[in-house]
Parts: sequence; structure tokens; C-alpha cells
Amino acid sequence: MAKSNTVYVCQECGYESPKWLGRCICGAWNSMIEEKVDLEPAKDPRARSSASGTGKAAKPSVLKKVGSADYERIGTGIGELDRVLGGGLVKGSLTLISGEPGIGKSTLIVQAASNIAKSCGKVLYVSGEESEEQIKMRADRVCPGMTDDLFVMSETNMENIESTVEQMDPGFLIIDSIQTMYTSDLDSAPGSVSQVRACGTVLMKLGKTKNIPVFIVAHVTKSGELAGPRIVEHLVDCVLSFTGERDHEIRILRAYKNRFGTTSEIGAFRMEEEGLVEITDLSGSFLENTEESTEGSVITAVYEGSRPVMLEVQALTSTTNVGFARRTAVGIDSQRLAMILAVIEKKLGMKLIDQDVYVNVVGGLKPDSTSVDLGVALAVYSSLRGTVPKSRVIAVGEVGLTGDLRSVSNADKIALEAEKLGYEEIIMPQRNAARLAKGGPSKIRITGVKNIYAAVKAFKGE
Repeated sequence: MAKSNTVYVCQECGYESPKWLGRCICGAWNSMIEEKVDLEPAKDPRARSSASGTGKAAKPSVLKKVGSADYERIGTGIGELDRVLGGGLVKGSLTLISGEPGIGKSTLIVQAASNIAKSCGKVLYVSGEESEEQIKMRADRVCPGMTDDLFVMSETNMENIESTVEQMDPGFLIIDSIQTMYTSDLDSAPGSVSQVRACGTVLMKLGKTKNIPVFIVAHVTKSGELAGPRIVEHLVDCVLSFTGERDHEIRILRAYKNRFGTTSEIGAFRMEEEGLVEITDLSGSFLENTEESTEGSVITAVYEGSRPVMLEVQALTSTTNVGFARRTAVGIDSQRLAMILAVIEKKLGMKLIDQDVYVNVVGGLKPDSTSVDLGVALAVYSSLRGTVPKSRVIAVGEVGLTGDLRSVSNADKIALEAEKLGYEEIIMPQRNAARLAKGGPSKIRITGVKNIYAAVKAFKGE
């Protein structure tokens, strides 16, 4: 609450005095009356305006006269991370990164912290999970040539962290992880819903008022979702997810929320002994050992952000011996697979009720695009019929419930990438092929098909 004080005001001249006067300076007697006045309001730690030090409440501004929206960005020195962020870290932004334990979150962040410290000055790495010695051991392995501007602190109390930030004034702040932090204002344990919410609010105030980019590491649940209240995802400006299979060396970084860029970009990394290494040729990483065509293997493609990615879809069918037929999908949605199998049974007359079906996207990538539908359908057909597909062929397209192939976005860019990689033919929906006929690539044969039946004929070379 605002502090109050008592003053005495002369009714004759308006003179104010901290004590009662029998005679005012104007000469009037018994003219002083008592009044209560509000002094400077107390700072509310919950209010963002209180962090400015003025103690004044925020005032509305004319939107037209607000400064330019061209935010200054800070390069992390990691091209794939900058790509996902939309060109780098925005000053004053909060970025939340999540992933399974051991996937490489801390490794990625300490590499970025070391690069930023070399180019922009002081960086503060706050860890509530590891000691300073543990962080130093990792940094020695993955961050050659560290500077004196990279600071580390093992702390979980938000008040202490806030005080340190006030004193140091770093150019970049890292919190690893928010589930280990707590504020003394609450009695609940670290990681509880109330603590995570309160600590997220404090970090938001620090980042916005001091114009410091903040990186926050978060835990995930068994289902892969962010642990704690969803309100933290609303508070931050960017939500990143770091995924990958433990038995694969490839790691994929994807943005699910980005106020300063697109959410369709992905970044690819390979976990090496010296840390995370960027993968620039992502298609080449997913297309190993595909020079010879094999039964049940089809090359398809998705368009992720600003680049097409070629990948291999493998399918295996085998006769069911006991019980119901199994449907196992790795890398694609199981319900999507069930729909594609239903279309194959209905439109191609293939019996799958007594067949176990296994589908796998090689490399650990989990494409969200429906452009891989045709590749999945042709891979299942190839395995069931024992047909070996033609070599150097790519298939893209969305399979509809009617059996028709629906057009996909950015098919022209996928075709150009396939041409660069040396593929000879691309099977795609007829509508996409008609558009490419007006001005598409010239060194690759474009086969437009109307439905899944025509796609199978083109797949067999008929």
C-alpha cells in the first residue's frame, strides 16, 4: 500500500506545514487544518514498472509513436539455433527450451553462452542442478577458448539471482532449470505449480525491464509435455523443443512458439564427443544407404521452415499368427497410418486384416506434414506385394479418404532439391505437377497422378 503522512494546510493561503502552526506565515491565526496525503507509492515486486526504479505507474502510449519493431538480435554463434529463433536472440526476450534428460539441452546452451560471451560481453549461467565444477567439466569439452566474460553460479533462490543480475548487469542470462528455482515469498517446494509460476514472472520482469535475453531450461513429463503450469509457456516469447532418439545421433530443435519469427523452422544437430555439431545437409543424413532400391523402402520429402528435407520411409508387412493384426508406427502418427491402410484396403483391394504392419521413418525425424502420406502408402504396398521400387524416385502427396491425392505446399522447392540430389523422377499430385509444368525443374521427370491407384502404377513403372 502507499505510505501516508499528515500535513497541515492554511485555509487562507494554502501554505503546507508538517506541524500545526497557531499562526500561518501569512499572518492568519488558527487557519491550519489537518490533511492526509499519499507520499511515493511503495514498489510492488509483481509490477513490471516498479523495476525501473522510478516507482511510477506505467502510462499508456500512442501505438503509432512507439519505437520501431525492428528488434536488435544477438547471434548465438550456432547457425541452426539462430535459424530456429528467427535470426538470433532478441534483447529482452524469454526463451523456454525443453527436452528429455540427456538429450543435450545443457550442452547446446553452454555452447551458445560461450559464443555470446566472446562477442557481446558478460553472460551469467545459473544452474540449480549442477555444481560449478560439473559445468566447468562440460564447458572444457565443448567450448574451446572460453573468455573471462562467462560467469557461472550454482543457486536456486530467485531473490539471490535477481540481486546478482542487478549487480552484474549481464548481456545474457541462463536459468537451468526453472523447476529447481524457488522464491522466498512462497512456502511451497521448488518445482510446484506456484513456484514455477512465480519464478517465471520474476524472470519475465528481469528480461523485459533490463533488456536482457533470458534462456530458461524446463523439464518434461513422461508424455513429453512441459512440466509445470502452462502459464509459463504463455509468459515466454519463444518455446523450443529439443528431441531425438537415444540410439540415434541426430537431434532436432523445433520452435512451437516464436513471437519474433516462424514456428515452422527446425534445426538439426549431431551429438559428437566435442558437443553438438550442426548438420547443414539434413537430407544427406537421412538418406544413407539408399543408392539401391529395396523392398518396402520409399524416399519421400517434407518442407520444414525454409528448406526441403528428404527422408526414407520403411514398411514391413507380415502375416498375423495370433490375435488381431498389429499396427506399429515410428515417426508418424498411428491414427494417420490407420487411415492410410484403410484407403489401401478400400481403393486398391488389398487385404490387410491378417497382416501386421510396421512403418518407420529412418533417422528419428517425426514429420508433421501430410506430404509423406503417399510415401507411406507406397512403402506398405511394396512390402506386401514384394515389389522393388524404381531407383532414384521420390513420392510426395497427401492421401485423401476418397483415394485421391491432395496437393501439398512447396512442391516446387521439393522438386528442385530432389533434382540437386540427383533423383530422376518425382511422383506427386496432379495439381502440383500442372503448376510445375509451367516453370519447374527440367532435369527431373515430374509424374502427376490423380489418385493412389495411378500412383501405384507409376511406382511400378507402368
